[in-house]
Amino acid sequence: MAKKMGRNDPCPCGSGLKYKKCCSGKSTIQHQSVKKMYAQKYNIRLKEKGEIQKIKRAGRLVLKTLDLVETQIKPGITTDEINTLVHEFTIKNGATPAPLNYRGFPKSVCVSVNEEICHGIPGERIFQDGDIANVDVTSILDGYYADVNKTFFVGSPSPEARKIVKVARESLKVALAMVGPGNTVGDIGWAIQKYAEGEGCSVVEEFTGHGIGFTFHEPPQVPHFGRKGEGIRLVPGMVFTIEPMVNLGSKELLILADNWTAVTKDGSLSAQFEQTVLVTNNGYESLTPFDL
Repeated sequence: MAKKMGRNDPCPCGSGLKYKKCCSGKSTIQHQSVKKMYAQKYNIRLKEKGEIQKIKRAGRLVLKTLDLVETQIKPGITTDEINTLVHEFTIKNGATPAPLNYRGFPKSVCVSVNEEICHGIPGERIFQDGDIANVDVTSILDGYYADVNKTFFVGSPSPEARKIVKVARESLKVALAMVGPGNTVGDIGWAIQKYAEGEGCSVVEEFTGHGIGFTFHEPPQVPHFGRKGEGIRLVPGMVFTIEPMVNLGSKELLILADNWTAVTKDGSLSAQFEQTVLVTNNGYESLTPFDL
């Protein structure tokens, strides 16, 4: 479980004093002090209440987009048809698909099938019965970003597909349990790695979660592996994604000739689930919540 800030913990404002001797009971002063320190030291921009509400609005839209995808994804359609669906629904709702033209990415959504780990470019690939497909949606609504993804079964899944999707889903669940003030970024990665490897799977290390809200990718990076107690300490107002990519086989990957699509080196299945998360005073709130 996420650990609540204790009175004897180091104060997150960076004074070097214990929390009880520094900012305890001074919530407004504490927040502004921490906000300034995190901006200067880590380039992390903590979010205020009004900004969080706008990210939540974008979060509701990306969730509705994924819900629509779930009703339409089936054997016989192409990954590009999913792209068209996401693009048109995003535009219809007054938002912009963040991936489109981002660093040259040519489509409005990432669709990664079977051995594809992430950043799959939608195209002519036709879904087959038994496929698994990760659909990763990021939208910009009124200038604010939210990011979410799920891995879906296409038709009837194999036992191997059921396993990797379950492990990826549970990996996000155990990670969320580590989010709260007083814990660290390393605690999140440690929880994912411990669980996934305990299930005989591997965790991709080349891609991480990331800060989000004002832009697509902000500090901090949130690795999905690591050591407990290491890394940046979590404080209220941090908003970031957790998006563990879990392979049924080896963690090694290759990048295809399109310079985007990452695939498992051994051809094994890969699955992923992602939510955008806010650190609160007592734990966390998902800004893109779905059942795990």
